[in-house]
Amino acid sequence: MKFYRNKKVLITGHTGFKGSWMCRLLLQAGADVTGYSLKPPTDPALFELCGLDKDMRSVEGDVRDLAHLQQIMDEVKPEIVIHMAAQPIVRESYKDPVYTYETNVMGTVNILEAVRHCPSVVSFVNVTTDKVYLNREWQWGYRENEELNGFDPYSNSKSCSELVTSSYRNSFFADGQVAITTCRAGNVIGGGDFATDRIIPDCIRAVQAGQDIIVRNPSSTRPYQFVLEPVYAYLMIAHRQYDDKSLAGCYNIGPDDKDCLTTGELVTLFCDKWNEANGTSVDWKNVSVGGPHESSFLKLDCSKAKSVFGWKPAWGVEEAMENIVEFSMIYLKGGSVKNCMDKQIASFLENCQK
Repeated sequence: MKFYRNKKVLITGHTGFKGSWMCRLLLQAGADVTGYSLKPPTDPALFELCGLDKDMRSVEGDVRDLAHLQQIMDEVKPEIVIHMAAQPIVRESYKDPVYTYETNVMGTVNILEAVRHCPSVVSFVNVTTDKVYLNREWQWGYRENEELNGFDPYSNSKSCSELVTSSYRNSFFADGQVAITTCRAGNVIGGGDFATDRIIPDCIRAVQAGQDIIVRNPSSTRPYQFVLEPVYAYLMIAHRQYDDKSLAGCYNIGPDDKDCLTTGELVTLFCDKWNEANGTSVDWKNVSVGGPHESSFLKLDCSKAKSVFGWKPAWGVEEAMENIVEFSMIYLKGGSVKNCMDKQIASFLENCQK
């Protein structure tokens, strides 16, 4: 993290769940951070709970607005750009596919166009998703050379974002002056996620209301990882390709196989950890509420990132759940969310060195 001291970093989507954790991590490292995003997408929002707007430059803007995005880029003159702005919810993409494609595809075009006309940028990372792959429901992990063709509008729009990035890399950045990478992350869990249609936020809302947790697809298998795992990996890759442009490309970022769990197993783990910490008897129910198609099995092969960077996950899903329960208890009791984030970041970074 010493690399980031005084580095100018621009993050799109900084008011979201992952964006908030990234901003906090970068501020601890001494980076000069600017965020470009719409208002926080949830209420409550982690970005506001930990007071990030007071510690960094936060610009309200839409990635669909190229002129404004270019204006901010010219003012900030960032060296590193991390693109995380997106419409990130699968079920929401069925409700509003046009907005999903506008944000996730044209948003990618616009940020790359802004980078193209900003000579200060050295390193660019586009954050996509594990769902960019054509999901054949097979039992082994997808590799970076597999076919891209997400099923639903969200997943497909992210596949398109990958293709847009590849085209810009080949068409406008072939001289190697700017390192361009995409990162395909698995399902992210952690404290401070308040989104709808995500399993951990649904768990927290249920215990807050004193209700059983409703699980709609308990047999679906996903690569679950603590939020700091991909955030740290994005920053590591942005750093490494800053120093060595040949490392640019595309990378899967996910947990080890032991942490690819079914949703039912994940929620059982949450209930066990929550009940252990609180002396309660929270449980979950399998209740199918219908809805659009969602993949039943998805796993990533992350051997490329491990081989190229010597990277490996610092925490498994059990450590992740312990930290989620700790954060959620502090939040529900009105404690300091910011202090909890800092404590968990320090513990995570210590584990990264082992």
